[in-house]
Amino acid sequence: MASTNVKDAIEGLTILVADSNAYTRKLTRSMLINLGAKSIYEAPDGVAALDSIRSINPDVMILNWDMPGLDGPEVMRVVRSPEVFPKASLPVIMLTDRGSRSVVRDAVRLGVHELLVTPISPKALQQRLLGILLYPRPMVQAGKYFIPLPRRAVDRNEFNLAA
Repeated sequence: MASTNVKDAIEGLTILVADSNAYTRKLTRSMLINLGAKSIYEAPDGVAALDSIRSINPDVMILNWDMPGLDGPEVMRVVRSPEVFPKASLPVIMLTDRGSRSVVRDAVRLGVHELLVTPISPKALQQRLLGILLYPRPMVQAGKYFIPLPRRAVDRNEFNLAA
């Protein structure tokens, strides 16, 4: 994809950055602006993130795993509950400082579209955004939650996915 097409694709997105660290929000915002994003909103915690999703209806949320109060996993449980939350299919890029297999597995179970281990690079962020835009995955039911269809074949019992 040509560089101008990449910027055009990202330019049209409304992006919500939810992170309790003001410096990380500013750094992520700067990367997004350099990638071409024009509509960027910030939330300093999980409650503000949920309120922002309801009010601004973002196309993508970048969410930090570790936040005081309502953390990233708790926000994901609310967002992926279609009977509770109006936008259960919102694409989410989760940021974490832990890249262990158990964290990756938990992120998939929570319904995260993409996972980035901090510190992140602009190129990695761009690749995740383009992955969401160019290769959208259908949402499937996993118990009472909705999650993006995993990229690899999995034992449906492993993730408790409904048939």
